[in-house]
Amino acid sequence: MTKSAHAAIYARISRDVTGEGLGVERQLADCRQLAADRGWTVAEEYVDNDISAYKGKRRPSYERMLEDIAAGQRDAVIVYNTDRLTRRPIELEEFVQICESAGVQQFATVTADINLGNDDGMFMARILAAVAAKESGRKSERQKRKARETAEAGKPNGGNLRPFGYERDQLTVVESEAVVVRILAGRYLAGESLMSLTSWLQEEGVSSVAGMPWRTSALRQTLTNPRIAGLRAHNGEVVATAVWPAIITPATHEQLVAMFARKKVTGRRAPRRYLLSGLLRCGKCGNKLFSAARQDTRRYVCMSGPDHGGCGKLTIVAAPVEEWLAEAVLLRVDSPAMTDALAGRVASDERHAALLASLEADRAQAKELAELWSAKVISTEEWKAAREPLQTRIFNTDRQLAQLTGTNTLDGVVGHGEELRTSWESLNLTRQAAIVAAVLDYATITPKTSSGRSTVDPNRIIATWRL
Repeated sequence: MTKSAHAAIYARISRDVTGEGLGVERQLADCRQLAADRGWTVAEEYVDNDISAYKGKRRPSYERMLEDIAAGQRDAVIVYNTDRLTRRPIELEEFVQICESAGVQQFATVTADINLGNDDGMFMARILAAVAAKESGRKSERQKRKARETAEAGKPNGGNLRPFGYERDQLTVVESEAVVVRILAGRYLAGESLMSLTSWLQEEGVSSVAGMPWRTSALRQTLTNPRIAGLRAHNGEVVATAVWPAIITPATHEQLVAMFARKKVTGRRAPRRYLLSGLLRCGKCGNKLFSAARQDTRRYVCMSGPDHGGCGKLTIVAAPVEEWLAEAVLLRVDSPAMTDALAGRVASDERHAALLASLEADRAQAKELAELWSAKVISTEEWKAAREPLQTRIFNTDRQLAQLTGTNTLDGVVGHGEELRTSWESLNLTRQAAIVAAVLDYATITPKTSSGRSTVDPNRIIATWRL
């Protein structure tokens, strides 16, 4: 009887559904018994739970065992079956090479007696590894086909962590959380930022299903998940109507997805500090005014230079013009003209998606055009000639997208200007800016006619209304 005082036991299971490690524990018990039968002393047990040996993922305990074998600290290896050690022939060859270099020839399995120290044993081990790899491939395909069938039947896919808004069975709505989802969806469509909404969740004491504070990434994933609209997705594609009830309508889901896509295109990430960013024009040159600060005073400025292209000759203090235009918007939301403009107008999701696709295509073409000019494939004259119609289309498409979004922003606002005025200061800046941008296309600021005024001259503001 061959003895060893430094045997290694390796156990692995690729999928631990319960999370209790029972499959691994059964392997270890049988391997311990085999070690006792052979008179080997187990030096250490190496366990990788819930990790596949077929997909090439890292197995920390397996790698550590190889290091210990290479260092001469182990004289034998015990596994339940060779497919627990590896399901990849190339990995088997690596294991054998390390064992041979370290002088380890004692290899035992519970299910078969294989000696890696001779040709017959290696031949059998290679056959078993190839069979295991083939079976893993078939199993993977069966699992993929089953997952697809489950999705197309509208059934949930299981998992240990329940989705927010639903019980652990993934079918029953948790109404208290569903109310939160609807509020979040409505406020995001109304123009509020993810950062603002995560702050609101924290203030309200609403935790994620994991019991952790919300992050913007998790909130984005929740709001764009087709599941909350009663839709079943598979690999990013909606394939069926779900068997569970919806929390929001499919139309609202489409609007959320389109809104997230549009914000990704525009790329605005910095926290907003100015109510009218992007909405003011210079009365001298027509260029956009940019936000700027001088000491403690916020201002809107026409900037010159190649990056801005303005005349650099107009400035207006931010606070007074923001207050004046905000009041003008509040008056306008109660006007008959506003009611008439919104009457019968519904934001079409298909129209929104088409406009978004057009915008992305034009932006990509503009980038390609710039690259051609940079590579000197086209001349400056050719670049300018092709760029101008592209810029015009991009500008017009962006305005149309903003108009469609504005319909959601003004839900519950039109006809309630006085109520909105009372609560205006309590709204965060992103919500205020969304309401203003839904009503106001832009405002032109003309040069001042007198100096020393501490308040804004209304005659300097020429508003161009969107609605």
